[in-house]
Amino acid sequence: MSQPILVTGAAGGSQGSTGRLVADLLLKQEIPVRAFVHKLDARSGELRQQGAEIVAGDLLDPAAVQAAMKDVKRAYFTYPVAGGLLEAAAIFAASARDAGLELVVNNSQFQGVPGDPAFRDLRHAPSFRNLQHRLADRIFDWAQVGAVHIQAPPYYENVRALVSRSVAEHQAAFLPWGDGRAVIPLAGAEDVARVAATLLAQSGRPGQNVYPLVSETPSVGEIVEALGRAMGRSIRYVPISDEQWAQAVKERINPHALDHLSHLWQFFRKSEQRYQATDAVRVVTGRNPQTFEEFFRANAKSIAGAQ
Repeated sequence: MSQPILVTGAAGGSQGSTGRLVADLLLKQEIPVRAFVHKLDARSGELRQQGAEIVAGDLLDPAAVQAAMKDVKRAYFTYPVAGGLLEAAAIFAASARDAGLELVVNNSQFQGVPGDPAFRDLRHAPSFRNLQHRLADRIFDWAQVGAVHIQAPPYYENVRALVSRSVAEHQAAFLPWGDGRAVIPLAGAEDVARVAATLLAQSGRPGQNVYPLVSETPSVGEIVEALGRAMGRSIRYVPISDEQWAQAVKERINPHALDHLSHLWQFFRKSEQRYQATDAVRVVTGRNPQTFEEFFRANAKSIAGAQ
């Protein structure tokens, strides 16, 4: 593959960092990568040393996006949990159409599975952010740029960020997840990235345009038990109110993300839906997805040392 693949979010963020993972996976296969980063720093410097072409810009800047798509046929689109998703998606989709892209792999959010009456239904969005993703998916479809949507639930990395401090300090997970029976569908960011990189690297068109990625469907109680086994000690689950949780995390989470997560927790607490794991990771990559407990075992030291 001589033309570079454009990867947004390539420097990585504070949690899933799927853009960085996708860039790394493609570079390891010696596939040319054009890394779209928000700013030049040590992270972009590392990518450059790995062989990536670095382009600094803002996804809300049409000129920067258009310039990044020169001589590109394939791209990975991801956007942080912050304001501006719909504008960025529209700019990216319009630019991709003008540039004649053949494939855009879009990192979206879980919206059910095909065949479910609620699948992609705007009326069933559990949060405003999730609604934005459902609309962004349609924008990419309307642009006719070969869009493929990877729709994943909360990442294992999100759970780690939520519980690390309290587990390290109090041997407990303080969360507004109800009495422990609520089911939280989960997936690992590494698996999301592997699926995206595989689709981008293959020569032909993907077999479908939506890949729901749900690796596990544990209850809150099962999440805490798995966390305890991974840490090698007993971890308590302490249910708190939405207001208590929002007050505790407001300094660490931007208002857009706080609103999204608050509504998501309410949705999972009230939902009677029994989610099912999907086989998309195995089908696309040929590997079974990482389990929640495997992820926490791999990250036990960083959680134990969190401050």
